[in-house]
Amino acid sequence: MTNTLMGYDQNGQVISFHYADHQDDQLMIITSAIIRIFSYRGDQDYSYAIEGDKSQPTRFSVESHGTQVSVITKDLIIEVSDDHHFDVFNGQHEPLILDYRGARQPLENDMDAEHLAMVGAEGHVINELLPTNEHYWEVVKQLDASTNFYGLGDKTGFLNKRGYQFENWNSDIPDVHTEATPAIYKSIPVLYGINQGRPFGLFFDNPFRSSFDLGKESNEYYFYATTGGNVNYYILGGKDLKEVVANYTYLTGKTPLPQKWTLGYQQSRWGYSTSAKRVEDIAKKFDDLKLPLDVIHLDIDYMRGYRDFTWDQDKYPDLSGFLSRMQKRQIRLMPIIDAGVKQDSDYDLYQVGEAKHYFVTNRYGETYVNRVWPGDAVFPDFGKTTVQKWWAQNIKFLTDRGVCGVWNDMNEPASFNGPLPNDLIFTDHDQPSTHAKMHNVYGHNMSKATYQGLKELTGKRPFVITRAAYAGTQKYSTVWTGDNQSLWAHLQMVVPQLSNLGLSGFAFCGTDVGGFQADTTAELLIRWLEASLFVPLLRNHSQMGTRYQEPWVFGQPVLNLYRKYLQLRYRLIPFLYDQLRASSQSGLPVVRPLVLNYPDDPHVANLNDEYMVGDNVLVAPVVTQGSQERIVYFPSGCWHDFWSGQVYQGQTSQIIDAPLDHLPIFVRDNQILPLTQPALRVSQLSDQTITFKLFGQKGQYQHYQDNGEDFQYLQGAYNEYIVKVTDNHEITVTMNHHGYTPVYQTIKLETAWGNFELEYDRESNCYQ
Repeated sequence: MTNTLMGYDQNGQVISFHYADHQDDQLMIITSAIIRIFSYRGDQDYSYAIEGDKSQPTRFSVESHGTQVSVITKDLIIEVSDDHHFDVFNGQHEPLILDYRGARQPLENDMDAEHLAMVGAEGHVINELLPTNEHYWEVVKQLDASTNFYGLGDKTGFLNKRGYQFENWNSDIPDVHTEATPAIYKSIPVLYGINQGRPFGLFFDNPFRSSFDLGKESNEYYFYATTGGNVNYYILGGKDLKEVVANYTYLTGKTPLPQKWTLGYQQSRWGYSTSAKRVEDIAKKFDDLKLPLDVIHLDIDYMRGYRDFTWDQDKYPDLSGFLSRMQKRQIRLMPIIDAGVKQDSDYDLYQVGEAKHYFVTNRYGETYVNRVWPGDAVFPDFGKTTVQKWWAQNIKFLTDRGVCGVWNDMNEPASFNGPLPNDLIFTDHDQPSTHAKMHNVYGHNMSKATYQGLKELTGKRPFVITRAAYAGTQKYSTVWTGDNQSLWAHLQMVVPQLSNLGLSGFAFCGTDVGGFQADTTAELLIRWLEASLFVPLLRNHSQMGTRYQEPWVFGQPVLNLYRKYLQLRYRLIPFLYDQLRASSQSGLPVVRPLVLNYPDDPHVANLNDEYMVGDNVLVAPVVTQGSQERIVYFPSGCWHDFWSGQVYQGQTSQIIDAPLDHLPIFVRDNQILPLTQPALRVSQLSDQTITFKLFGQKGQYQHYQDNGEDFQYLQGAYNEYIVKVTDNHEITVTMNHHGYTPVYQTIKLETAWGNFELEYDRESNCYQ
């Protein structure tokens, strides 16, 4: 029976639609290209992803045509009709997102009622996303044969998500991650599509367990389904895919500019922190071998019995001396903090939290206890404002010891004694709620509290790393892809995972270089380092009990290659810092799938083993064992080999030699890259001289410089240089903005017809 649209009313930029079933829908115009669809289902209307009112005054019209109502902005047309249907078109009335009118046809399987009950009794969650759940709702859309899908954070598998099904339920999965793994550590429910060349986005801002079926069940439709919460999603338009992504990050926040040293190399292993001597030996070895290094991470063993905000004095008997010696080496320490707090009546963090009712409880009001690394453990209720402030204050224990940031882990939240029950009492923006709702935002709230603590205590740009995240976490934390393995299949997932994370708002992200679990090989380690050369978070991390994978483990040839690429990484840090500055303004990622820059090129829709850095650098790592060459696809334009200068024509595929010591890198014609001299620390990179290299015959580049640490740049304390080479080879360097005291005294330019030096003239504030 048709559920008739009975009428509508309008209040400013909110249009309410009334149906015969008395379930109203609201269409909220945020901007001309962002539309919110909302239907109240009894849940608190509060977003963790979106902070503040993002609505802008927008011109629009509403037209009624019998049983259909059209809402029209300059970028989108939404046609509303019976049965709660919302059909979305671009400004030219070309279809983007159309509701599916037929009935779903679930895939046939052997699951009858008896076996469904049995599987549920064993603890599986196969039944939680079925329509039998009383709070279940779904949105089903037509699927065009040409549509490809991207986004969803760091889901496993390939770049294009069409044909797969994924779940949004933050999960610590110890098994090998494959393209069939439905959920891992993050839930970022933003989906991008390109439908016959027309881009669109859908952001479902709902933290409850949910799933996306992107054509697995049927080639005729795709759908989003969830176990609870209000109907709440955003339609994202834009003239191209970049605009759609920018509209998403406008809503959920852009990745802020990090401290510059965070782009340096970071070394980690679960096991280093078992003693101060072990950490110092690693630092000394890096220095002795002239290997660049900025950060050593301290895993759970530095703590006293895995208690948060403690330091084991038995393992670090001279803690102040250890910290002083590491500071003298200019090696920063990044300690881990886990979500589970040890239940121990003699432990002050537990004492305070228990006395003030800061921990998650069961439905009878008793503090809930599970098991994590410290044994019996309880979980801070980060949905309470008071708990976030308390957690932020506890960060002082670490900042007083000079740490460089905080690495949040096990915050899905993970647990060893079975999963947390859905009916546990959590807090939602200071209101009682349940684990079923707050699970997916637990890591987000923990990271926000950590960020606020670091910012207040240090005044510097906080460096937070988190394993679990939700949409919008990029405002507070860097992420990595979790416990990968030393497998070629996991190296092959690096480009798709980081590309989709970038599209999902996380411009600063990375993977564990070499693989965390299992045993790496010399070839795999080098190829992983090469593939990660331009990845913002560059960390080698491995699990206790696995083969060591420090740069020197495999002997001199591998050590030399490792050093070569670390030195190149440090030469490229001014370029990467420029990219992150641009990202903080545009909301676009640093590491990009080619489809973002070339959405109309069918050759890049499923390209899984190449990525771009910004608009102008193409990276084609080798990700298969034993390969000495690879096919590289070049998008439109001309491309210069970074190493040799050889030029390749676009929209062609070429076989490129790629022995173990060679990472294929290409620069778009008539572009300029900044390069500096390598150093052992980012802080040692020169602020007196810099080199710009021209690829082609002309070009222009905007370069950014600030103190790389605090927030003074927001008050104008930065320099902005414009380097320009004209058609007739005239070279100019101008300072577009001068608000930071140090300036480059010498600027070098490398071109195909010669090398040039320009000196800074203080009086004219120009380079001559």
